[in-house]
Amino acid sequence: MIAIKNGHELEAMRQACRITAEARALAGKMVQPGVTTKQIDKAVHDFIVSQGAKPSFLGYGGFPASTCISVNEVVVHGIPGGYVLQDGDIVTVDVGAYYKGFHGDCAATFPCGKITDEAQRLIDVTRQSFFEGIKYAKRGHRVSDISHAIQKHVESNGFSVVRAFIGHGVGAQLHEDPEVPNYGPAGRGPRLLPGMTLAIEPMVTAGRYDVRVLKDKWTAVTVDGSLAAQYENTVLITDGEPEILTVIEGL
Repeated sequence: MIAIKNGHELEAMRQACRITAEARALAGKMVQPGVTTKQIDKAVHDFIVSQGAKPSFLGYGGFPASTCISVNEVVVHGIPGGYVLQDGDIVTVDVGAYYKGFHGDCAATFPCGKITDEAQRLIDVTRQSFFEGIKYAKRGHRVSDISHAIQKHVESNGFSVVRAFIGHGVGAQLHEDPEVPNYGPAGRGPRLLPGMTLAIEPMVTAGRYDVRVLKDKWTAVTVDGSLAAQYENTVLITDGEPEILTVIEGL
């Protein structure tokens, strides 16, 4: 069942999403050569807790950290640790915060130092594919209208859309109905209604879209070793234009 949020619930979600967006921004500023992924995770954890919230990912399904930090060929669910960021890395930080009964969820890929032009193009295309998708995040469209627009933009730029992981509804639960793929034909899936809140999250690779999960049972990498990027926001369907909940001024 797809949850339609009322005004009170949406106010709590806006607060949760603000904390989540500020945590993502904090992480992005820390992406510098010489910093470990564990240091970023700790800073994000401490910030979320300081806001009276809880990290959504910590312990979720047994996940051992407050953020997913995925470097270079890691697509999603990278576990923060002792890895020291290097000049030229691209670093995806995925973060969620739980506040007053609701979750916010967002992610972005950040350049570490000087990266290649192609790596920057991958980041830019991935981010823009999100905005191409939410052109259809409006009352009366179907979920797969978003999916198709994302895929079309990604593939027209020579990149691939990951199939193994998809977006989702978000609210009182971190993962709710409906599923929101980043690929597929338009005109399918549930119709969008005001009050739906969706985590729309294109995951894009520079090579093939095939992934494999490492022995830690979390870290998903590209099979061909190509770079991967992600961009995600929590989005509210309204009577008009969609509202991006995980956005803060200037970002």
